[in-house]
Amino acid sequence: MSILNDPNCGWINNLSKRTNIKQLSRDLLCDYLIVGAGYTGLSAARQLANNFKSLKIILIDSQLAGEGSSARNSGYLVDTTLNDGFTSNRDIKNYKKKINIYQEGINSVERFVKDYQVDCEWNSCGKYFASSQKSDEKTAINFSNLLTSLNFENKVLYKDELRDRLGTSFYNIGVYTSGGVLLNPAKLIRAMVDTLPENVELFENTHLEKWEIHLGKIKCIFKNNEILTKKIIFCTNGFLRSLNVRKNYSFPLTLTASLTRPLSKIEFENIGRPKEWGVLPIRPMGATIRMTKDKRILIRNTAEISNPNKFPSNYLQNRKKIHQKGINKRFPNLPNDIIESTWSGVVCRSRNGSQMFEKINNNVFVAGCYNGSGIGTGTFFGEQIALMASNQDSDKINLIESIVKPTKLPSELLLNIGVYTRLFYERLRARTEI
Repeated sequence: MSILNDPNCGWINNLSKRTNIKQLSRDLLCDYLIVGAGYTGLSAARQLANNFKSLKIILIDSQLAGEGSSARNSGYLVDTTLNDGFTSNRDIKNYKKKINIYQEGINSVERFVKDYQVDCEWNSCGKYFASSQKSDEKTAINFSNLLTSLNFENKVLYKDELRDRLGTSFYNIGVYTSGGVLLNPAKLIRAMVDTLPENVELFENTHLEKWEIHLGKIKCIFKNNEILTKKIIFCTNGFLRSLNVRKNYSFPLTLTASLTRPLSKIEFENIGRPKEWGVLPIRPMGATIRMTKDKRILIRNTAEISNPNKFPSNYLQNRKKIHQKGINKRFPNLPNDIIESTWSGVVCRSRNGSQMFEKINNNVFVAGCYNGSGIGTGTFFGEQIALMASNQDSDKINLIESIVKPTKLPSELLLNIGVYTRLFYERLRARTEI
């Protein structure tokens, strides 16, 4: 089954259309096949191609390269996260490793942006974790204390100061962290596609139906053709399960988001002319909100189990109504028809919030399951999985391998019951934060 994703992503639709698109049309041999042309796959291909000019490298994607989840996220390049679970000294030790990985991710993306002179609206403005509920003050203060103990600059903020900074009176408590970056994810990933080295052959709208180890090589079967490769790197994140790759350790969730038209001069002045900002929810399942560089409002406040291959248009329209309610709560004076585009995207989760980075055997490698931190972590993991697949070592690989691994999931039935129950519980807790 090919992946059918809605064509409504505002980030993507604000870019020019690509024309240099090739689809697999013949049988091929290669040294490396990389499956998935998002942040991880593109970074792995770039690393391999720059290190090994003479090798044949093929990169495939079921959709257009970079136009899956990589271009559809909220554009946060995070250095810290709140809902990562740190309730004991052991958890905090692993959290420190995670934030080291987040920083490596920021460094990897920043190097790419500088090396290729990419305009992706990079803004090192930090971010906010916020809630409308005063009862979340304890959570905010505890998180602030943790950040301070780890030498992260931060500040606890209350209603008036949040209003002055964000242009909305909705939030009562928040933590501002000076680290992290806001950017345009579609512009960043498009640059990664456009700057692929010449020794990478990219095939798009090319769906891998089956793969098997055959006489010491990997035989990959597509609708009409086959690719025989020496090594394969899986970088499909939320679609790992559908390719039978470590399927018992990760699962996909479908998120939906909306982007408004640019605010008019009067509308922008009425909310106080705030600088670009991004808010992440203190409560899981609360809304992620951004004021973008071009004065648009982005909102994401839904997450659910759904068929990751497609998301029906009537579902999107229902989610759009929820997004509009979230905007109205924060900016009651803005019009009710301000949303310009609504889209879906898939993230990959593990049971314990850990990422996947693994050598399955001498020929098969996998990186993914970023639990919502895919821009930086995906870029970093892509570079490092390429090194691992080419039998190289690095201190960064050692860092990645030192973190806790994803834990095994229960059976499909129990998994679905557990995820549905957890999502219902978190939605209930965050119902004021949509």
